[in-house]
Amino acid sequence: MSLSLILQFAVILVALGIGARVGGIGLGLWGGVGLLALAFLGAAPTAPPIDVMLIILAVIMAASVMEAAGGIDFLVSVAEKIIRKNPKHVTIVAPLVTWTFTFLAGTGHIVYPLLPVIYEVAHQNGIRPERPLAIAPIATQQAIPTSPVAAATAAMIGLFASNKLAFGLPHILMICVPATLCGVIVAALVQTRVGKELKDDPEYQARLASGEVQAPRAKAAAGQAAPLPAKAKVSALIFLAGVAFVVVLGLFPKLRTLSGGEKPETIAMPVAIEMVMLAIAAVLLLVTKVKSDAVTKTQTCRAGITAVIGIFGLAWMGDTFIDANREVIVGGLGNMAKAAPWTFSIGLFLASVLLYSQAATARALMPLGLSLGIHPQFLIGMFPAVNGYFLIPNYGTIIAAINFDRSGTTRIGKFVINHSFLLPGLISTTVAVTVGLVIAKLFFS
Repeated sequence: MSLSLILQFAVILVALGIGARVGGIGLGLWGGVGLLALAFLGAAPTAPPIDVMLIILAVIMAASVMEAAGGIDFLVSVAEKIIRKNPKHVTIVAPLVTWTFTFLAGTGHIVYPLLPVIYEVAHQNGIRPERPLAIAPIATQQAIPTSPVAAATAAMIGLFASNKLAFGLPHILMICVPATLCGVIVAALVQTRVGKELKDDPEYQARLASGEVQAPRAKAAAGQAAPLPAKAKVSALIFLAGVAFVVVLGLFPKLRTLSGGEKPETIAMPVAIEMVMLAIAAVLLLVTKVKSDAVTKTQTCRAGITAVIGIFGLAWMGDTFIDANREVIVGGLGNMAKAAPWTFSIGLFLASVLLYSQAATARALMPLGLSLGIHPQFLIGMFPAVNGYFLIPNYGTIIAAINFDRSGTTRIGKFVINHSFLLPGLISTTVAVTVGLVIAKLFFS
């Protein structure tokens, strides 16, 4: 290992450490600082991930208009009704609901308004709140590699398109949807047995005795729902129609084939997604009549811009480091990957813990997987391994779930890493990768 590689790796760790401490867009911006430092250490910057960033921008514009029109609130209201209708099975139902709505919306942020509902339904029915509250945010993470409009999926689609590989959105859906659903269901079933019952939990009983938390009532009572904007349902349906159209274009490439000219030309899937979602955003603006200023102030828009900057800085920095040290990295991992390709998923998992982003991890490491000779279908099977950032419990949805649990059962342990989300996170990711690789082997080899 050369001194240059050690120094470059140290730069990456420092940039990630400071960026994580700053948080938000700071993580991506410090990726840019790391990239600049790598250049001074002799690493030639690679091309920035333009296609991925453009896909994310197009998608977040459509999703942001939908949110401004009340579409996100409408989807949440539907999800809340489903959860409240199945109170005794909330540990199973809640993660399936959060997975489904993340798949449709392309963002896990939809889980925030559902967390207090999940807590209330569980607690009022005498169910340990930790059980559904710990798996629900994990389920949103597992849904990201399956969503046609998620940033991580955009990274994979862009990778396959740039390498002219006959793999894309249909293969991602066929492998990752059943794989991640299996992971979520298995983890949810395990969660039904996690922890002591509320009557046997000393910390909960102490909170109950002190009046910090009220005793569960016999039946969960639904709160008074705020009235939705007039165009809320319409905006959600238009957005979901756009998502469905993207899926159809991915499943049927002939729909993207232009018949004009000397020979037919097929529009690349990244370009198709960008066109469709920009058009959907424009239609939403026209139909819902929301003000443009309101769109840029939505939580979806802010989160999307953070994702774009994260991809810009972190993925570009990671690409540059790997490209500059390709011989050493590929040489060191090549034999291991050839002997046991599944071990590459461990690298994806650990990288996601550091990069703190599924999309940045996919953009930075999946090209390395191709260069190691791992077949695309197996890279798709390992795609759910990019969900490792639950390992350090400082992500927004995780912190929110802890704060919403007034019973004190959802927690971060004494040693930080022994937190409520560790078990469901490890189980769901392991099962998803295992099932994904099996599907890839059986149907695409």
